[in-house]
Amino acid sequence: MKRTTYAGKVNEKFLDQKVVLDGWVAKKRNLGSLIFIDLRDREGIVQLVFNEKDSETAFKVAEAVKNEYVIEVSGQVVARQENEINPDLFTGKVEVHVTDAEILSKSKPVPFDIKDNTNASDDLRLKYRYLDLRRAEMQRGLQIRNRISQATHSYLDENGFLDIETPELTVSTPEGARDYLVPSRVYPGSFYALPQSPQQFKQMLMGAGFDRYYQIARCFRDEDLRGDRQPEFTQIDLEASFMSAEDIQEMTEGLIKRVMKETIDYDVKLPFERITWQESMDRFGTDQPDTRFKMELKDLSEIVKDSEFKVFTSAVEAGGQVKAIAVPGGASEYSRKEIDKYTEYVERFGAKGLAWMKVTDDGFSGPVAKFFKDEAKINEIKTKMEANSGDLILFAADRAKVVADTLGYLRVAIATEQNMIPTDKFNFLWVVDWPLFEYDEGSKRWTAAHHPFTMPNVGDEHFLNEGENPHEAHAQSYDIILNGLELGGGSIRIHTRELQEKMFRALGFTKESAESQFGYFLRALDFGFPPHGGLAIGLDRFARLIAGRNNIRDVIAFPKNSKAVEPLTSAPAAVSDKQLADLEISVNQKTEE
Repeated sequence: MKRTTYAGKVNEKFLDQKVVLDGWVAKKRNLGSLIFIDLRDREGIVQLVFNEKDSETAFKVAEAVKNEYVIEVSGQVVARQENEINPDLFTGKVEVHVTDAEILSKSKPVPFDIKDNTNASDDLRLKYRYLDLRRAEMQRGLQIRNRISQATHSYLDENGFLDIETPELTVSTPEGARDYLVPSRVYPGSFYALPQSPQQFKQMLMGAGFDRYYQIARCFRDEDLRGDRQPEFTQIDLEASFMSAEDIQEMTEGLIKRVMKETIDYDVKLPFERITWQESMDRFGTDQPDTRFKMELKDLSEIVKDSEFKVFTSAVEAGGQVKAIAVPGGASEYSRKEIDKYTEYVERFGAKGLAWMKVTDDGFSGPVAKFFKDEAKINEIKTKMEANSGDLILFAADRAKVVADTLGYLRVAIATEQNMIPTDKFNFLWVVDWPLFEYDEGSKRWTAAHHPFTMPNVGDEHFLNEGENPHEAHAQSYDIILNGLELGGGSIRIHTRELQEKMFRALGFTKESAESQFGYFLRALDFGFPPHGGLAIGLDRFARLIAGRNNIRDVIAFPKNSKAVEPLTSAPAAVSDKQLADLEISVNQKTEE
């Protein structure tokens, strides 16, 4: 027999036709003289019917099979009885009456059920990943990822971009995270690094005259995993010469429109909304705003600066701010005890507390309400907050960053808890005009907000001169946000050596250290580089969001777990003494399993 189609594609168009199908036994129901089997392959499930009267041989095969056996069958496609139609299946109006069957492979009992919404642990699923990937929701995620790649290739090819590979064994450079290092056998004591991104190579391709480059690129970062992070990930990477930031954004919007249409038949409206970084922080408390719901931050500093509540007045006097969010209907939804839980949580952002008031027909109630009895002031706050009776107002009073982090978190947490966020919407927007630098609280130093090759805004270049404050500069950079998550980002790049050296100096590099780590790139800039810019979109995250999954692991075939371990193969693992000797490497201490 030779397969004629996929099991999951057999519908009414195949009625009265003979088909040959291959797949896995998903479920078996033995009714005596009739046996029903759900046959599963990558496209879905179709019901097989084995009748002892039609074929005794095929019936004996059906009797012998168990779940996850691989079988091949031949039979006739027949319409189901009206009362047996399954509207949830693409194949639900038909069934295949089997006349020939063969067991191709047997299966031991599986460690967890092959079904959607499994309750198996993540590590168990990853250990038996080949079984986990048989589940329909996992198959859909990887199929969506494939369709994103196909649409990307066709769109960028049509727009004159060339698909060019860049090295995966390169030199170590500081880009914010630790590099994965690969020892050289030929040059003992020397190491390659796996690229955190193709950044410098794609810029040098611009210098080489390939004015439109793209690549679906593998990237590597040795960092502690959290949230949607993996040590190896994939990005849709593009770079172009002689294009403005707006040109690149427009090109990217076209790409996303194509991807969304060809992947899930979703029509995206263009152009995307654009807001500045400052506006995003002011309105949403984050540079990755979710605009599918309102509940925006409102600045009440001017209104409350002369109030009797010292927490508010002190914050304003110290140069801070007082902001709030209004939770619709929150007065009845949240008790004092529930609000206290949020108060404890926001301490991690540096907040010293969480003031709140409930809006009533007569004014305010709650612990802070006694400080706001003046009717004019009450109305001013309610008007500013767009608050109605029955709403809950949550305040934060502190430095701008503490206020933004606190209310930005509360806005999303409460909206999620109250099911305020529509799950069928895809809201794209651009966040533009970023600061060129940001302060890293962990390392206590200024770092590049995007990367060291980002061009300052026109007119801000002078901030990089010695004697000026470079941290006042803004960048020609742009992030694309989807439903409150950074989907990708890019910038116009520095294309002259003089400005690039100033940027390195502002980041704390000496002339010698810049030359040591980036000398090859600085020399390249001496030979006529064109103005250029680019963008990278996280393919894993894009696929995860489109597929409606909660973690990028669900759209990666063989991901690592939260400890950067790959349970299927137990990587990372020790290597033999001979391998270490070939590399002239000694290990101080071997960890026993």
